[in-house]
Amino acid sequence: MTAPLHDTSAAGTSAAAVDVAPEGPAKAIEGRSPWQIAWTRLKRDRLALAGGAIVVLLILVAVFAPLIVSLLGHPPNDFHEDQIDPLFGTPVGPYGGISSDFLLGVEPVNGRDVFSRIVYGARISLLVAFLAAVFAVFLGTVLGVIAGYFGGWVDAALSRVMDVMLAFPQLLFTIALVSVLPNDLLGVSGSGVRIGALVVVIGFFGWPYVGRIVRGQTLSLREREYVEAARSLGAGRIYILRRELLPNLVAPITVYATLMIPTNILTEAALSFLGAGVKPPTASWGQMLSKAVNTYEADPLFMVIPGLAIFITVLAFNLFGDGVRDALDPKGAR
Repeated sequence: MTAPLHDTSAAGTSAAAVDVAPEGPAKAIEGRSPWQIAWTRLKRDRLALAGGAIVVLLILVAVFAPLIVSLLGHPPNDFHEDQIDPLFGTPVGPYGGISSDFLLGVEPVNGRDVFSRIVYGARISLLVAFLAAVFAVFLGTVLGVIAGYFGGWVDAALSRVMDVMLAFPQLLFTIALVSVLPNDLLGVSGSGVRIGALVVVIGFFGWPYVGRIVRGQTLSLREREYVEAARSLGAGRIYILRRELLPNLVAPITVYATLMIPTNILTEAALSFLGAGVKPPTASWGQMLSKAVNTYEADPLFMVIPGLAIFITVLAFNLFGDGVRDALDPKGAR
């Protein structure tokens, strides 16, 4: 009897060892929502995160402006004639009067604290930009969904209204409207009237851009299978709009809203520069730039500081908006 070609006992032992080897706990597969996936993509974009951090910082500065000014500055409308050269009307200190008491110097002629006015100016710019964006997004979403979903003469009429609004001279209309506004309106007075007018005008002329995007997305979504399935099951138009279409429009609307805010900031600054913004002495970045035109040769820093504030704010919003767009729409990523 010949010996076996291999050791069966060893093989059996090995097989037994394999059979009885304890298995580790199975790792559960967790699903992720589209927003979780978007957040994962956004975290990889360092420029977008940097822009978002600056945006959050600016919002906190605007919200806590009184506290920040009380700790680091002076009241924004107080004059400090002792910081001004009586002969030339320029700050007595170097670099526009920058010192430990006046972190960004003082305004020429009147000596108001530039730091305090920059902080309070952030309130005006962000308030107008955010409220105008909300107004434009709400109006554009409602009318865009109606135009895209119902189609026919409704779509044709709303599309022509959008075309007319896009061709309307917004800047000239705003200047003309603000110039005839009363000082008191609906219980609001002073700069509150101007702020309300800016929000309504900027938002009203901004909704057609949102409306066009929402209309195009709605035209595509209304032919999808899940919409047809809901319609075949007897779902009404309101149900389909609210449960099937609007949730799928949140991403493009969010992207466009984040990109609309910096445009609104520039619009508010331009209107304030032209004298159609908030009334003095309310602080505004565009208003500060307008005043700096007459003194930039003697005190160039007074023009640089509000210009940098506008530049950094708009850049931060654009970087964050681009990151949000790439996170929510990876097919269009750079």
